[in-house]
Amino acid sequence: VQLQAFGGGLARAGGSLMLSCAASGRTSRRSVMGWFRQTPTKERVFVAAINRSGGNTYYDDSVAGRFTISRDNDKNTVYLQMNSLKSEDTAVYYCAADMTTYSSDYGEIVDRSANTVGSWGQGTLVTVSS
Repeated sequence: VQLQAFGGGLARAGGSLMLSCAASGRTSRRSVMGWFRQTPTKERVFVAAINRSGGNTYYDDSVAGRFTISRDNDKNTVYLQMNSLKSEDTAVYYCAADMTTYSSDYGEIVDRSANTVGSWGQGTLVTVSS
């Protein structure tokens, strides 16, 4: 899967931004996709993920209730709507595809480790000013 991310930029604290990630490739519609972020001093960490149909979404606690991930399989695009932005949301955001999943008694679990992601897009910088 090939990925191209759009939408980064500068926002004020409390403001909003939307990121988009256009996917191409024959497996893109069957791919669990998500977003990670990374700062210069930290490793790449999980932000959000969405399953193949878009029916299940997963969030890191730091963004739950503020960020919304969605996908349009007809457009092969995944979105990340970011509201109530905080200065600590400043990072380079990376689109991810072919995320690893596991079955459990509680349903599908998405592996949140960056090490198990199959495909990465280029990063897009989000800067939140306080």
